[in-house]
Order: sequence, then structure tokens, then C-alpha cells
Amino acid sequence: MFAPVHSFRQLPATFFSDVTPTPVALPSFIAFNQDLAQHLALPSSYWQTEQGLALFSGLQLPEWTKPLAAAYTGHQFGSLAPRLGDGRAILLTELTDASGKNWDVQLKGAGPTPYSRRGDGRAALGPVLREYLVSEAMHALGVPTTRALAAVMTGEPVYRQRPLPGAIITRVADSFLRIGSFQYAAMYASHDERQALLDFAINRHYPECTQAENPALAFLAAVQERQAKLIAKWMSLGFIHGVMNTDNMSISGETIDYGPCAFMDNYRGDTVFSSIDTSGRYAYQQQPQIGQWNLARLAESLLPLIAADETEAVAKATEVLNNFGPSYFQYWRELFGAKIGLSFCSSEDQGLIVDVLQLLQHAEIDFTTFFRKLAYASNDLLSPLGPHTLFDDAEPWLAWASQWQQRLAQEDATNTTTADKTSLQDTRIAQMLRVNPAFIPRNHQIEQIIEAASERNDFTQFEQFRRDLATPYQDNPLWMAAPAPSKARYQTFCGT
Repeated sequence: MFAPVHSFRQLPATFFSDVTPTPVALPSFIAFNQDLAQHLALPSSYWQTEQGLALFSGLQLPEWTKPLAAAYTGHQFGSLAPRLGDGRAILLTELTDASGKNWDVQLKGAGPTPYSRRGDGRAALGPVLREYLVSEAMHALGVPTTRALAAVMTGEPVYRQRPLPGAIITRVADSFLRIGSFQYAAMYASHDERQALLDFAINRHYPECTQAENPALAFLAAVQERQAKLIAKWMSLGFIHGVMNTDNMSISGETIDYGPCAFMDNYRGDTVFSSIDTSGRYAYQQQPQIGQWNLARLAESLLPLIAADETEAVAKATEVLNNFGPSYFQYWRELFGAKIGLSFCSSEDQGLIVDVLQLLQHAEIDFTTFFRKLAYASNDLLSPLGPHTLFDDAEPWLAWASQWQQRLAQEDATNTTTADKTSLQDTRIAQMLRVNPAFIPRNHQIEQIIEAASERNDFTQFEQFRRDLATPYQDNPLWMAAPAPSKARYQTFCGT
């Protein structure tokens, strides 16, 4: 049943501003996510129709929308920006699915808001296509994420380094509350308004915290647990967010704000893609530490709600924050243990994982390709489908693989559910293929898709990949190839 609600508007006006999308010249559909629309029970009149086009371009909004832009602040590359907010995003409404869960529906690129800071509030076609494809790929890969509901051309140029085709993406999330939302409350809201924001976030995302002795502290612990799990998932897929500013980190534990993000090709712990991250603050290997740093900023914002005495509040919050490392490494071991075929991965197995990552870095091996092929080496190190062919010098690989197979044999010896060795091996291969994707949104392929659409108005590759990315754990030769060395150097840029 179609059920729009507007619970964010129940918050004090401190946290948002009314706003209206800026009309566009000649909107046209790029893509529409019909499966997601059905999940949200959107009327069929919005499925690739003029009525839907008017909605997803912001040209003419139906009465059930009540558009607003949210206020927040945040640390950007470690420095506090006192006032940020939705500078080019407009929350239209919340839709309730069949289970009773609310989802925020937001236009991005629909024109300036009170928080645009002299920006045009628009989005270029390239970043819209990137966000559409990467967010939907992340969903298919099992990563909590915003999702793309629709994308439209505006028929108008946007001006960056040069004129570019304009576009708008409609994205859906558990909510768009951020760590920066609570930082904003700490800076500009009264105690009662802070409490209102906390109550809203708990009711929306962590209702179990209402029963806790200290709801604010329980909320911090719950957010931390989801962030630890999310970042571990990123790491297991070689994903680099690129701008882990506190205004880009969600309270719900979703991946939001796909700006200069990308997936690693050859494994390197210090990989950075963002053109503006000159210090490597948000490099692949830094993401867990930055996650904890961001959570510390959330904790600071919650201190008056944790305890009236600041010293007591700091002590309690610090105790929670100290749990981030153990939680993160537990998730990291589980995910990487599954990638190398272990059903149980203890802290003693961590060295085996670290060793293979160092091996990949030294030999400059493609991260995704290696782990996909590794499944076939679990019972035959020289399988023609295995990863030994990726190495110029296979000796270090064989040395690691020998230890790896010994560990697999230990696990098999304790497996009493399946006595047949062949069946054990087949089961392991199938399990490894279910957690190691056959393909990811390769950077060079995304750029080819963007170039074809932006320069030649050719969306053929976009449509092909949009269909195929729903099954990233099935072999698909069209998207599995690692980039040629000439395409391996890659930078991404913010869309503003």
C-alpha cells in the first residue's frame, strides 16, 4: 500500500529548511528502478511516465511530497566546517514498505538550497551515472547502501571545468541522518532539541535502545557496531569511499554519498583515488581508523545526553569507543576468512590473511580476480582456473598456498557433517564463489560508460551494466577483465 509519511518534519525546525526544486528545461528518463519502486509501493503512474518524469526531475511535485533540505555540519578532511547541510539534495518524503519500514526518498541535483554555499545545487551526468551504478552494485554485493530509484537528464548544462550535461538522481535510504547531523545539534541546538534528534534516530533505527539504562550510550554503541561491520565489508571488496568526512557517514550504517569512490584493481594498502585527498587520509588501509575517529566525533556530540557530568560522560563514551577495534576485526576476520574458504576464522588465522594481502601487494595482483580464482585452487594449487597464472614468480604464491591448504585440511578434519572429501571440496568452492564477486564496477569501465553517455548520448553500455550488476557473483566475461596497465592509474573527482 502506498504510504508516504513525513516524520523528519516532526523534528524542531532547527534541523531543516523548506525548499522547492528548481524547474528544469527538458527532462527525460535515463533509468528507472522498477523493482525498487514496487518494493516502495509507488503507484504505477510513476513508472516511466510523464507524471513520474515530473516527480523525479522536481519539475512538478505531487501533493504527498513535502520537500525539505536537512541541516548538518561535519569534519571535512579533519577540519570542521561549521555549517554544511543538503546543498544539492532535497528530501521529498518517506515511503513505507510492506513490512512497515520507512525509507527516505531524496532528489540529488535538483537545484540550490539554503545550504548550497554559493553552489548551483545541480549534478552533472557523470556523477549521477556513477552513483546509480555503484550504489546498485553495492546493494547486489550485499553492502548496506543508498539505492537508486531513478535518474533523469535535465536538458540543461551544468558548469564545472567545462559545460556538462545535467542530471538528477533519486536515491533511497534508511535515512540520511549523519554523524554531522549530531555535530550540528551539538553546535546550534538546545538540549531539548538534541534530545529530540536522538529520540528520532533511536526510534527510526535502533528502537531496542529505548529499553537501555542509558539510551544515548546504547545508541553510540549500536551505531559503532554497524559502522564496524560496514567498513569491514568495504575492505573485503576493495572498496574505497574516498571522502569519509563526518557529514558523509550515516547513522544507519549505510554507504552514502558516492563522490570520489572507487574499487581497487591491483592491491595496495595505500590506494587513494580522490583527487583532493593529497595526504592519503582516506586511503584503503586508513578506513577503519577514520571510522573510529568519526565515531569519536559522534561521541563528543552526545556527551551531554550520556551524562550530566562531563567527566563521567567522557569515561563512558571512551569505554564504548574502545570496542570498535575488536568489533571491526571480528567482522574483518569473518569476511576475509570466508574469502579464503574458512568457515571459522580465529585471531590465529589473521596472519594467514595478512600474508596473502602482502603477497598481492608485492606482486601487484588484481584484488578481485585473485580471490575469485582462489576458490579453484582450494583442492588443486595448479588448477588452470586458479590464481597461479597471475604471478610472474609463482614461488611465493605456492609457499603461502601450501600453508593455506594445511589450514583447510585442519578444518576438514573437524567437519563431521560431510565425510566425503570431494563433496567437502565442491562445497568449499561454491561457498567461496558466493563471497568473492566475479566482477565489480571497474573504474575504467565506469569511465567508458560515462564518456559514451556524456559525449555521444550513448547509454547502451550503461543499460547493459545496469542489468548485469544484479548478479555480480556470476561469471560475466564482459565485465571481469582487469584494466590494462595504461588504464590502471585512476583519479576520481567530486561532482560539485
